[in-house]
Amino acid sequence: MGMLAFIPENAHRVEVDGRAMLMHVPSTGLYEMDAVARDVFDLFARAGVADAAALRAELGGRHAPGALADCVASFVALDILRDAASPAAPIRIARVEDVPLSTIVLNVNTGCNLSCTYCYKEDLTTPAKGEKMTLETAVAAFELLLRQASGRDRVNVVFFGGEPLTNIALIRQVVEYAEARVAELGKSVDFSLTTNGMLLSESLVDWLDAHRFGLTVSMDGPKALHDVNRRTVGGRGSYDTVARNVRMLLSRNRSRPVGARVTLTRGVTDVLAIHDHLRHDLGFAEVGFGPATSGPVSVFNLEGAALGRVFEDMKTLGQRYVEAAIRGENIGFSNMHQLLTDIAQGTKKAVPCGAGLGMLAVDKAGDLHLCHRFVGSDQPTYGNVETGIDVPRLAGFIEGAQDRSGYGCRTCRIRSICAGGCYHEAYARQGDPFAPVYHYCDLMRDWVDFGIIAYTRIMQANPDFFRRHLQPRRAQ
Repeated sequence: MGMLAFIPENAHRVEVDGRAMLMHVPSTGLYEMDAVARDVFDLFARAGVADAAALRAELGGRHAPGALADCVASFVALDILRDAASPAAPIRIARVEDVPLSTIVLNVNTGCNLSCTYCYKEDLTTPAKGEKMTLETAVAAFELLLRQASGRDRVNVVFFGGEPLTNIALIRQVVEYAEARVAELGKSVDFSLTTNGMLLSESLVDWLDAHRFGLTVSMDGPKALHDVNRRTVGGRGSYDTVARNVRMLLSRNRSRPVGARVTLTRGVTDVLAIHDHLRHDLGFAEVGFGPATSGPVSVFNLEGAALGRVFEDMKTLGQRYVEAAIRGENIGFSNMHQLLTDIAQGTKKAVPCGAGLGMLAVDKAGDLHLCHRFVGSDQPTYGNVETGIDVPRLAGFIEGAQDRSGYGCRTCRIRSICAGGCYHEAYARQGDPFAPVYHYCDLMRDWVDFGIIAYTRIMQANPDFFRRHLQPRRAQ
């Protein structure tokens, strides 16, 4: 072999209970290194470059020449080692020529019957009357979805707001229409919505259950925490009503598991107590946490040390997840579930999410947005349900999102999992949807390292957990 150079941005080593785990950064593949691989890795990581003579001089007394050659060849195949004279490989930009949607998000009403202090929605109106989407717009959106998803057997409709249940009449009409249309085409349709829980009734829950809705309820924990921010328009806490409705929902709903979505803000950060209450006292199947860091009212945003403490608490809850997984139990921690799914399945992202690719959001006028979070913002739209998708404009955005090398992402060890982070988070905080969420970067790298450790320990002690609990979830 000639002179080979170590490519540190393509390899990340994590020690787990005496085992040297290697994450191949471009593919998110995870490998355990044996003694030969450890020594070869350490040599190149320390020296930067080496050739066959240096390899023999350093490691020839410990390992057979054939084993060393095979190891070097494996690292070259993974582009962890590269001919020192070779230039860096250019970033490959996948060209976007069409938009094969799987999901359409219908923002059925700008109105909401709550007035949560941290709400990010720029088009929100209270009280609940709002500005409602028409059936004509919703039908045109669904037909657009069917055209763009012509090669798919299953499509998804998400109802969003404001509070989507403030326009339940439209939701019922859309479900009736969509189910009839997919039956004609031999396809299937899944429905989902996120609700604040205030308008749930027994008859409505039974209808949602009959149509197999995937439901998420926004709650921020026990009463003392939930009522800090999630208040009615008149300023009263909403916990008592929501908790009562949730207990009813969970006692009647049978078709799909119901999850809770928690927004963590200043003063509402007790991850362990919140999870315990929502999971065990109320009975949600899963609980997911979203720290508020870029909301329009800065007093609620988590920064610096407070954000760091939240991640430490999430790791503490994550450790409980690992201990339960080793016993064969799932404690319903959505963030941990997603992290382990990314690692177990070898997630390889060129862009952070399906916004603008598999998913578009529709506003009340029928205009198309990257996702539901951009509805009401000053960011560009990408066509209309009547005229179709503006593919050239959307392609320009998605292709531009694949190269964030100007922001430092190219050498980041979690770039294939993060891919720069949420477009809306970056836009809301920095005015640029391509700018990485820098306030998250170190915390997210640490979170992924924690995930590698968790994955390795579970795989060693109870590998069956992944088959039973981490298969891709969808409506059956």
